Amino acid sequence: MEKIVLYYKFVPVSDSESVYLWQKALCEKLGLKGRVLISNIGINGTLGGDFKALKMYKRTMNEHSLFKDTVYKWSDGSGDDFPRLSIKVRTEIVTLGWKPRVSEKGIVDGGRKLKPAALHKFLEKNPDTVFFDGRNNYESAIGKFKNALTPNINNFRDFPEELDKAKYSKLKEKPVVTYCTGGIRCESLTALMKRKGFKRVYQIDGGIVKYGEKFGDEGFWQGKCFVFDKRLALGFSDKAKDIGICVHCDTKTSNYINCANKACNKLVLVCDKCAIDKSEQYCHEHSRINTIPSRNTRVAEVS
Repeated sequence: MEKIVLYYKFVPVSDSESVYLWQKALCEKLGLKGRVLISNIGINGTLGGDFKALKMYKRTMNEHSLFKDTVYKWSDGSGDDFPRLSIKVRTEIVTLGWKPRVSEKGIVDGGRKLKPAALHKFLEKNPDTVFFDGRNNYESAIGKFKNALTPNINNFRDFPEELDKAKYSKLKEKPVVTYCTGGIRCESLTALMKRKGFKRVYQIDGGIVKYGEKFGDEGFWQGKCFVFDKRLALGFSDKAKDIGICVHCDTKTSNYINCANKACNKLVLVCDKCAIDKSEQYCHEHSRINTIPSRNTRVAEVS
């Protein structure tokens, strides 16, 4: 049996190169594929492979002084959902364009974390709460929390400039609950929001994935969760609905493909029926043709 595991931990890392070499050797030994990012403020990984191998990976991580007590989120999938194993050292483990302060306890002065069950109680006591999507616009197109504010941004690194816009000024006095796939982006985002004057900022502990594990499609989540591997869309139950719109026929869909124009190649929502027609495998910005070269769909990278 194979699985996919998602995790992160913000913690000071004095020697990121040594961690890189250790991670590379460990993942290769266990036959895992996926992505691991390492910086001097922590680690961020998504890995797929044999379930026993992933449990050994988790056990080994928990034996490390820096990465013990890391929280892991599990989902259905396999190592084949990733093209290869990629381990990199970067200045950030999630690209926002600024570095939050990090201690052994995590990000300093970030938003308060609400576990999924506690979130429901919080909403009962604070009916004026605003859900704030901390992801890119193509992610929110196929899934979001009900009545969420979904900023129209192409990249996570656009948030520092986006949050300075006047349209967000009224939110600075309201309770704002941010959310993202696994929680890592909200860690940085909420710290940035507080720095920019948002006074009551919260985040869903464990992100959409942990919320989906707890409530499936019976809570405030609607649609499917965009994931950065070959699956692209993750449903939490057989009741998961499609809320995205096909660019050609307006049918509800969660099916992403890359525009067949190689110079574009951006993700575009095309329903299964339209995707059969090669002339429909394009975004609106590019001309359609009757024949296209066959190629593998390229998965977007988180940014």
